[in-house]
Amino acid sequence: MNHYFRPRRSMLYVPGCNTHYLERARTLHADSVILDLGDPILVGCKEESRDNIVRYVSEGGYGSREVVVRVNDLDSLWGADDIKAVAPLNLDAVLFPNIESREDVLTALSRLDAAGGSHLPIMVMIESPIAVLNAKEIASASDRIVCIVMATSDLISQLHARVTHERYAILTSLSLVILAARAYGRAVVDGITSDFKNMHSFEYACRLGRDMGFDGKSLVHPAQLPYSNDAYTPKASEVTHAREIIQALKEANEAGKGTVVVDNKLVEHHHVRAAERLIKLSEMIIKLEEGYDL
Repeated sequence: MNHYFRPRRSMLYVPGCNTHYLERARTLHADSVILDLGDPILVGCKEESRDNIVRYVSEGGYGSREVVVRVNDLDSLWGADDIKAVAPLNLDAVLFPNIESREDVLTALSRLDAAGGSHLPIMVMIESPIAVLNAKEIASASDRIVCIVMATSDLISQLHARVTHERYAILTSLSLVILAARAYGRAVVDGITSDFKNMHSFEYACRLGRDMGFDGKSLVHPAQLPYSNDAYTPKASEVTHAREIIQALKEANEAGKGTVVVDNKLVEHHHVRAAERLIKLSEMIIKLEEGYDL
């Protein structure tokens, strides 16, 4: 586990143009808030959104939540000014959209550093077919990448695919990005579900993503938070089982055995590493939730 390891069960996009939402985000049970300057913000509201976010981040009040700012595209009219504005802030990360190559990552870091943000980690968005195909080179580009965020809505559009409950059209893409993230020790978070009133489909997407290996899901509406948090929270029974695995293999090793059977399943050292990670994540979630209102 790297030192950027933390719960990211839910990452809620919060539009910078709406101060009510920026204020409300201080009270919501989101592991991460992504204060958004990007595509959803109307052109006429870009500068106002930037000013709002700088003010709200400077004021603080987000407790133990991870605070991230999504800037505009590097080659957009607003990207450079966004980076200059957020670089001095006490953020947990800057999220760069439309990253498609190693060169894009290095350019983003270079511009952030030049603006005084060399202390800041970054997150990158994968939202195009070429980005999926280049996921390995993106994930390996820098150890300052703390998380890869899928933009599944954009990806589906560019694939000329259809949104389905089972998510058939993007399962391969999701798996490729998860593989790249895990190969280089990056966190990886699933994309949004834009139909925020269809909780049946949303809950299915959360549990499918969890079982595929995602760390959490990005969200567009607070009503989605309980479902995402529940899906990605280790259950008490899972934590108990993880402790049993660790203890059983420890006792087996002390008796001169390299493996052990727990609940009719063979346990080896890689199971212990996974169990230790699950226990640590559970402990961090408890601490995070205690700090929501600090």
